[in-house]
Amino acid sequence: MDALFWERERRANFTRKKSLDGLHYITIPDEILELQPACNSEEINNCLTDLRDLSSCKIVNLTGYTNTDLKLTYGTANINILSDFDIHYTNLVTLLQKLAELLHKNGEDVHAITVLEFAISTGTDVSKSYYLLAQLYQENGTPEKISSLIQQAQNINSLLRDSIVQTLQKLA
Repeated sequence: MDALFWERERRANFTRKKSLDGLHYITIPDEILELQPACNSEEINNCLTDLRDLSSCKIVNLTGYTNTDLKLTYGTANINILSDFDIHYTNLVTLLQKLAELLHKNGEDVHAITVLEFAISTGTDVSKSYYLLAQLYQENGTPEKISSLIQQAQNINSLLRDSIVQTLQKLA
């Protein structure tokens, strides 16, 4: 097993640079960037400012891919750029979760749902995003939307997928 790993890593280290045009770049929608909740706390404003700053960065969800996978697919010369894209993604889903929790805490569930639906659409594996969105669907009289949430969770590229799906199925 170790020999296979090291052979794969050796091949990855000699893979030539390839185009990144085929990546699925994530754009933060204007409806989130221009969000104007009634409760304009400093924490909410900070999240929105950070999201606006992040919107100028290239963001790609690379969850579930190893550095070896990325080097084999896009070349060794791209690994630092890809790492930056992934860091931006991690920052994005962390900010979206924090913002959604703050909005929910302040009774802004319509905005929280918008934020969480976007987070889920990016393929996040932040389990709290799925669980809070399912809770909000139940509280807002749309529990049937949980089945769509389960389908989206089944498509994420993460070790957390099965756990998230099982928890959502219990909530449905």
